[in-house]
Amino acid sequence: MPKVLVVDDDRHIRDVVAFALRKEGFTVAEAGDGAAALASAEREKPDLLVLDILMPEMDGTEVCRRLRATSPVPIIFLSSKDDEIDRVVGLELGGDDYVTKPFSPRELVARVKAVLRRRDGTTTTPPAAEEPPPHRVLRRGPLALDLDAHVARWNDTAIELTATEFSMLRTLAERPGKVFTRDNLMERAYDDRRYVSDRTIDSHVRRIRAKLAAAGGAPIETVHGVGYKLAAATAVS
Repeated sequence: MPKVLVVDDDRHIRDVVAFALRKEGFTVAEAGDGAAALASAEREKPDLLVLDILMPEMDGTEVCRRLRATSPVPIIFLSSKDDEIDRVVGLELGGDDYVTKPFSPRELVARVKAVLRRRDGTTTTPPAAEEPPPHRVLRRGPLALDLDAHVARWNDTAIELTATEFSMLRTLAERPGKVFTRDNLMERAYDDRRYVSDRTIDSHVRRIRAKLAAAGGAPIETVHGVGYKLAAATAVS
């Protein structure tokens, strides 16, 4: 089972989250502050972090910033209901999801599973064969999305996307020229069907655009008052 690193300065919260995750078969590592989280992430190589935002000395957004410099590991933030600005900042830094305190441990475990599903894509048992089947690659002009490896490229430049960002870009790339509302993108990116704000969706799109721009591409267009689309011209090599 995947390994989850739980980071919170409140020992009780760590115990509750760790118990719920272990009950579902996950391997769990724990850290009580930001510095310990970075050291543990380097040592343990977790598949996902559950990361509190408000911590002394180094908060969760700074931990996320430093991790994102070297790793696309999925991150679920824990935040208080009154910390919308912090949540938006965390998502813009590359967080995949957030859960507000107080929270249901069962809901948090469901979110962990949903984010890991988005990261891994739909998995099936491959048929026995000497050669593995080729990866499924969605190509839209200079944009290529390896749906099995979860890797995006613009021309020859690799683009590191979080699981949520990859899911949104895949949604746009599957139908170039079609305008997707924020609700459409939410339904595809958050498969637990929960509600997230327009600001959250916009934050993810801004990060995708910034990463594409760094690779030399700008295929995502805004349709004001409606949503977003991948430029139809992108479909032509």
